[in-house]
Amino acid sequence: MSLHRLSCELPAAARSVTEARRFVLTALRRWGCDDLADTAALLTSEVVTNSILHARTPVKLAVIQLSDGVRVEVTDGSPRKPTLRVTSGDATNGRGMALLEELATTWDVKVEGNGKTLSFTISGSVDPWVAYTGAEWSVER
Repeated sequence: MSLHRLSCELPAAARSVTEARRFVLTALRRWGCDDLADTAALLTSEVVTNSILHARTPVKLAVIQLSDGVRVEVTDGSPRKPTLRVTSGDATNGRGMALLEELATTWDVKVEGNGKTLSFTISGSVDPWVAYTGAEWSVER
């Protein structure tokens, strides 16, 4: 069950990634979901970056407050689904889908017409990003 929903449309421009992150953080702050802010901001940045780089179309962003967390939806004009990449330890990109897999409670992609919507949820009272602080962060998984 959703409690609140906020949405916006962003142009296919690099600055949209920052605007998307701020939009999500503002919504979470308004709803008192600050504990989920770090993960939501990181995953939003990754998903919007993928849309801007690969779809090269405007992006629709929605943030939905759930009874046990939040859902973020990113819609773009490309029907092509994102793919998980295998990256080397010194790669500077290509980790977005792996982060989504590791940190989101759930995620999926729905292709409709000439576009797609990637959505992810973060549930619970503890930010999953917290598990990746300290010495454990450097351990290869």
